[in-house]
Amino acid sequence: MRRGRRPRGRPRRAPPWCSHRRYPSPGRRSLRVIPVLDLRAGRAVLARGGQRDTYAPVRSRLVAGGAGGDPLALARAYRDILDCDEWYVADLDALAGDAVQGALLGALAGLDGRLLVDAAVATPERARELVARGAARVIVGLETLPSWEALAAVARAIGPARVVFSLDLRDGAPLAEAPLFGAPLELAGAALAAGVGAIIVLDLARVGSRRGVDAKLVEGLRRAHPHVELLAGGGIATARELVRLAAAGLDGALVATALHDGRIGREDIAAARRADHPSDSR
Repeated sequence: MRRGRRPRGRPRRAPPWCSHRRYPSPGRRSLRVIPVLDLRAGRAVLARGGQRDTYAPVRSRLVAGGAGGDPLALARAYRDILDCDEWYVADLDALAGDAVQGALLGALAGLDGRLLVDAAVATPERARELVARGAARVIVGLETLPSWEALAAVARAIGPARVVFSLDLRDGAPLAEAPLFGAPLELAGAALAAGVGAIIVLDLARVGSRRGVDAKLVEGLRRAHPHVELLAGGGIATARELVRLAAAGLDGALVATALHDGRIGREDIAAARRADHPSDSR
Protein backbone atom coordinates (compact mmCIF):
# COMPACT_ATOMS: atom_id res chain seq x y z
CA MET A 1 0.00 0.00 0.00
CA ARG A 2 1.33 3.38 -0.98
CA ARG A 3 1.98 5.55 2.02
CA GLY A 4 0.99 9.19 2.39
CA ARG A 5 3.64 11.87 2.15
CA ARG A 6 5.21 12.79 5.47
CA PRO A 7 5.25 16.54 6.22
CA ARG A 8 8.64 18.11 5.56
CA GLY A 9 10.98 18.71 8.43
CA ARG A 10 9.81 15.74 10.52
CA PRO A 11 12.47 13.00 10.66
CA ARG A 12 11.20 9.45 10.51
CA ARG A 13 11.49 7.64 13.83
CA ALA A 14 12.33 3.97 13.72
CA PRO A 15 9.20 2.06 14.78
CA PRO A 16 9.63 0.08 18.01
CA TRP A 17 8.89 -3.24 16.31
CA CYS A 18 11.78 -3.00 13.80
CA SER A 19 13.57 -6.34 13.73
CA HIS A 20 17.00 -4.74 13.95
CA ARG A 21 16.20 -3.11 17.28
CA ARG A 22 15.83 -5.02 20.52
CA TYR A 23 12.84 -3.69 22.43
CA PRO A 24 12.83 -2.64 25.17
CA SER A 25 16.55 -2.04 25.53
CA PRO A 26 18.26 -2.59 28.87
CA GLY A 27 18.91 0.43 31.03
CA ARG A 28 16.64 3.42 30.50
CA ARG A 29 13.82 4.07 28.09
CA SER A 30 11.17 6.71 27.54
CA LEU A 31 7.38 6.64 27.68
CA ARG A 32 5.51 7.26 24.44
CA VAL A 33 1.93 8.49 24.25
CA ILE A 34 -0.28 6.57 21.80
CA PRO A 35 -3.49 8.43 20.88
CA VAL A 36 -6.65 6.34 20.56
CA LEU A 37 -9.15 6.19 17.71
CA ASP A 38 -12.38 4.30 18.46
CA LEU A 39 -14.22 3.75 15.17
CA ARG A 40 -17.92 2.99 14.79
CA ALA A 41 -19.72 3.11 11.44
CA GLY A 42 -16.94 5.21 9.94
CA ARG A 43 -16.90 7.83 12.71
CA ALA A 44 -14.58 8.47 15.65
CA VAL A 45 -16.39 8.06 18.96
CA LEU A 46 -15.36 8.70 22.56
CA ALA A 47 -15.15 5.67 24.82
CA ARG A 48 -16.47 5.72 28.37
CA GLY A 49 -16.55 2.78 30.74
CA GLY A 50 -16.41 0.15 28.03
CA GLN A 51 -20.15 0.54 27.32
CA ARG A 52 -19.68 0.59 23.57
CA ASP A 53 -23.34 1.12 22.65
CA THR A 54 -23.30 4.50 24.45
CA TYR A 55 -20.18 5.96 22.81
CA ALA A 56 -20.83 9.42 21.31
CA PRO A 57 -18.95 11.22 18.51
CA VAL A 58 -15.70 12.81 19.64
CA ARG A 59 -15.65 16.50 20.56
CA SER A 60 -12.03 17.62 20.45
CA ARG A 61 -10.03 20.80 20.82
CA LEU A 62 -7.62 19.33 18.30
CA VAL A 63 -10.04 19.65 15.38
CA ALA A 64 -11.48 22.85 13.93
CA GLY A 65 -14.92 23.54 15.36
CA GLY A 66 -14.41 20.89 18.02
CA ALA A 67 -16.02 18.18 15.89
CA GLY A 68 -13.67 15.24 16.04
CA GLY A 69 -15.99 12.65 14.57
CA ASP A 70 -13.99 12.60 11.34
CA PRO A 71 -11.32 9.96 12.06
CA LEU A 72 -9.01 11.15 9.28
CA ALA A 73 -9.08 14.75 10.54
CA LEU A 74 -8.46 13.52 14.06
CA ALA A 75 -5.54 11.34 12.96
CA ARG A 76 -3.98 14.29 11.14
CA ALA A 77 -4.33 16.34 14.32
CA TYR A 78 -2.63 13.61 16.33
CA ARG A 79 0.20 13.61 13.80
CA ASP A 80 0.61 17.32 13.12
CA ILE A 81 -0.47 18.99 16.37
CA LEU A 82 0.68 16.41 18.92
CA ASP A 83 3.58 14.93 16.90
CA CYS A 84 2.20 11.40 17.40
CA ASP A 85 2.17 9.06 14.42
CA GLU A 86 1.49 5.80 16.27
CA TRP A 87 -2.23 5.28 16.93
CA TYR A 88 -4.28 2.65 18.71
CA VAL A 89 -7.32 1.96 16.55
CA ALA A 90 -10.31 0.01 17.89
CA ASP A 91 -12.76 -1.12 15.20
CA LEU A 92 -15.96 -1.26 17.24
CA ASP A 93 -17.92 -2.67 14.30
CA ALA A 94 -15.59 -5.66 14.09
CA LEU A 95 -15.61 -6.06 17.87
CA ALA A 96 -19.42 -6.24 17.69
CA GLY A 97 -19.24 -9.03 15.12
CA ASP A 98 -19.61 -6.99 11.94
CA ALA A 99 -17.14 -6.61 9.06
CA VAL A 100 -13.81 -4.86 9.49
CA GLN A 101 -13.82 -1.19 8.42
CA GLY A 102 -11.07 -2.02 5.98
CA ALA A 103 -11.27 1.00 3.69
CA LEU A 104 -11.07 3.36 6.66
CA LEU A 105 -8.10 1.49 8.13
CA GLY A 106 -6.34 1.76 4.78
CA ALA A 107 -7.03 5.49 4.63
CA LEU A 108 -5.60 5.96 8.13
CA ALA A 109 -2.49 3.97 7.22
CA GLY A 110 -2.16 6.21 4.17
CA LEU A 111 -1.60 9.15 6.52
CA ASP A 112 1.73 7.56 7.40
CA GLY A 113 0.43 6.48 10.77
CA ARG A 114 1.60 3.31 12.50
CA LEU A 115 -1.62 1.53 13.40
CA LEU A 116 -2.12 -0.82 16.34
CA VAL A 117 -5.47 -2.32 15.38
CA ASP A 118 -7.97 -4.03 17.67
CA ALA A 119 -10.61 -5.69 15.49
CA ALA A 120 -11.61 -8.92 17.26
CA VAL A 121 -8.59 -10.86 16.02
CA ALA A 122 -8.84 -14.53 16.92
CA THR A 123 -7.63 -16.21 13.72
CA PRO A 124 -4.63 -15.94 11.39
CA GLU A 125 -7.01 -14.96 8.57
CA ARG A 126 -8.29 -11.88 10.42
CA ALA A 127 -4.75 -10.92 11.42
CA ARG A 128 -3.52 -11.15 7.82
CA GLU A 129 -6.51 -9.10 6.66
CA LEU A 130 -5.61 -6.28 9.03
CA VAL A 131 -1.95 -6.31 8.02
CA ALA A 132 -3.04 -6.15 4.37
CA ARG A 133 -5.18 -3.12 5.25
CA GLY A 134 -2.17 -1.32 6.71
CA ALA A 135 -1.96 -2.39 10.36
CA ALA A 136 1.60 -2.27 11.66
CA ARG A 137 0.57 -4.52 14.55
CA VAL A 138 -2.62 -6.29 15.52
CA ILE A 139 -4.20 -6.53 18.95
CA VAL A 140 -5.46 -9.87 20.20
CA GLY A 141 -7.75 -9.19 23.15
CA LEU A 142 -8.42 -11.50 26.06
CA GLU A 143 -12.10 -10.57 25.78
CA THR A 144 -12.44 -12.26 22.37
CA LEU A 145 -9.68 -14.90 22.56
CA PRO A 146 -10.94 -18.51 22.41
CA SER A 147 -7.69 -20.23 23.44
CA TRP A 148 -3.94 -19.80 23.87
CA GLU A 149 -3.52 -22.01 20.82
CA ALA A 150 -5.41 -19.42 18.76
CA LEU A 151 -3.06 -16.70 20.00
CA ALA A 152 -0.03 -18.80 19.11
CA ALA A 153 -1.45 -19.41 15.62
CA VAL A 154 -1.81 -15.67 15.04
CA ALA A 155 1.77 -15.08 16.21
CA ARG A 156 3.07 -17.76 13.85
CA ALA A 157 1.05 -16.37 10.95
CA ILE A 158 2.25 -12.75 11.03
CA GLY A 159 5.25 -12.90 13.36
CA PRO A 160 5.47 -12.26 17.12
CA ALA A 161 6.68 -8.67 16.67
CA ARG A 162 3.37 -7.76 15.01
CA VAL A 163 1.15 -9.23 17.73
CA VAL A 164 0.14 -7.40 20.91
CA PHE A 165 -1.88 -9.17 23.60
CA SER A 166 -4.49 -7.03 25.33
CA LEU A 167 -5.00 -7.99 28.96
CA ASP A 168 -8.64 -6.91 29.07
CA LEU A 169 -9.98 -6.16 32.54
CA ARG A 170 -13.07 -4.70 34.15
CA ASP A 171 -12.47 -3.19 37.58
CA GLY A 172 -9.30 -5.25 37.80
CA ALA A 173 -10.94 -8.59 36.94
CA PRO A 174 -9.87 -10.34 33.71
CA LEU A 175 -12.52 -10.51 30.98
CA ALA A 176 -11.84 -14.16 30.24
CA GLU A 177 -13.90 -17.25 29.59
CA ALA A 178 -12.89 -20.85 30.28
CA PRO A 179 -10.25 -22.16 29.74
CA LEU A 180 -8.45 -18.81 30.05
CA PHE A 181 -9.07 -18.21 33.73
CA GLY A 182 -6.27 -16.86 35.90
CA ALA A 183 -4.87 -13.83 37.66
CA PRO A 184 -3.60 -10.96 35.47
CA LEU A 185 0.07 -11.88 35.94
CA GLU A 186 -0.65 -15.52 35.06
CA LEU A 187 -2.55 -14.54 31.93
CA ALA A 188 0.24 -12.22 30.83
CA GLY A 189 2.76 -15.01 31.26
CA ALA A 190 0.63 -17.40 29.21
CA ALA A 191 0.31 -14.84 26.42
CA LEU A 192 4.07 -14.36 26.28
CA ALA A 193 4.56 -18.12 26.21
CA ALA A 194 2.20 -18.20 23.21
CA GLY A 195 4.61 -15.93 21.35
CA VAL A 196 3.34 -12.34 21.48
CA GLY A 197 5.70 -9.40 21.28
CA ALA A 198 4.00 -6.97 23.67
CA ILE A 199 1.22 -6.61 26.25
CA ILE A 200 -1.42 -3.93 26.76
CA VAL A 201 -3.15 -3.56 30.13
CA LEU A 202 -6.64 -2.20 29.44
CA ASP A 203 -9.25 -1.85 32.17
CA LEU A 204 -12.46 -1.05 30.31
CA ALA A 205 -14.19 0.27 33.43
CA ARG A 206 -11.55 2.99 33.71
CA VAL A 207 -11.80 4.15 30.08
CA GLY A 208 -12.87 7.80 29.96
CA SER A 209 -13.21 7.88 33.76
CA ARG A 210 -10.08 9.91 34.66
CA ARG A 211 -9.38 7.27 37.32
CA GLY A 212 -6.05 6.37 35.80
CA VAL A 213 -4.21 3.12 35.19
CA ASP A 214 -3.49 0.64 37.99
CA ALA A 215 0.19 1.45 38.53
CA LYS A 216 0.65 -1.46 40.94
CA LEU A 217 -0.36 -3.92 38.21
CA VAL A 218 2.06 -2.22 35.82
CA GLU A 219 4.83 -2.53 38.41
CA GLY A 220 4.02 -6.20 38.97
CA LEU A 221 4.11 -6.97 35.27
CA ARG A 222 7.38 -5.09 34.86
CA ARG A 223 9.00 -7.03 37.71
CA ALA A 224 7.77 -10.34 36.31
CA HIS A 225 8.71 -9.53 32.70
CA PRO A 226 11.52 -6.95 32.69
CA HIS A 227 12.13 -7.03 28.94
CA VAL A 228 8.61 -7.14 27.49
CA GLU A 229 7.13 -4.10 25.78
CA LEU A 230 4.39 -2.95 28.16
CA LEU A 231 1.55 -0.60 27.23
CA ALA A 232 -1.52 0.47 29.21
CA GLY A 233 -4.65 2.56 28.86
CA GLY A 234 -7.89 3.47 30.53
CA GLY A 235 -8.56 6.73 32.36
CA ILE A 236 -5.18 8.46 31.98
CA ALA A 237 -6.00 12.07 32.78
CA THR A 238 -2.89 14.15 33.50
CA ALA A 239 0.72 14.69 32.52
CA ARG A 240 1.67 13.88 36.10
CA GLU A 241 0.23 10.41 35.66
CA LEU A 242 2.44 9.89 32.61
CA VAL A 243 5.44 10.53 34.85
CA ARG A 244 4.10 8.12 37.47
CA LEU A 245 3.51 5.38 34.88
CA ALA A 246 6.97 5.88 33.42
CA ALA A 247 8.39 5.35 36.89
CA ALA A 248 6.31 2.17 37.20
CA GLY A 249 7.97 0.79 34.09
CA LEU A 250 5.44 1.52 31.35
CA ASP A 251 6.65 1.89 27.75
CA GLY A 252 3.53 3.35 26.14
CA ALA A 253 0.33 5.02 27.34
CA LEU A 254 -2.96 4.88 25.41
CA VAL A 255 -4.71 8.25 25.78
CA ALA A 256 -7.90 9.73 24.32
CA THR A 257 -10.10 11.97 26.49
CA ALA A 258 -7.20 13.93 28.02
CA LEU A 259 -5.95 14.79 24.52
CA HIS A 260 -9.36 16.01 23.37
CA ASP A 261 -9.98 18.29 26.36
CA GLY A 262 -6.41 19.60 26.41
CA ARG A 263 -5.29 18.25 29.79
CA ILE A 264 -2.42 16.48 28.01
CA GLY A 265 -0.80 18.41 25.16
CA ARG A 266 2.16 18.36 22.82
CA GLU A 267 4.64 19.62 25.44
CA ASP A 268 3.51 16.97 27.92
CA ILE A 269 3.94 14.26 25.29
CA ALA A 270 7.41 15.51 24.40
CA ALA A 271 8.35 15.62 28.09
CA ALA A 272 7.17 12.03 28.54
CA ARG A 273 9.45 10.94 25.72
CA ARG A 274 12.36 12.55 27.56
CA ALA A 275 11.40 11.23 31.01
CA ASP A 276 13.44 8.03 30.91
CA HIS A 277 12.63 5.39 33.46
CA PRO A 278 14.79 2.51 34.73
CA SER A 279 14.08 -1.02 33.57
CA ASP A 280 14.16 -3.85 36.06
CA SER A 281 17.20 -5.90 35.05
CA ARG A 282 16.34 -8.73 37.40
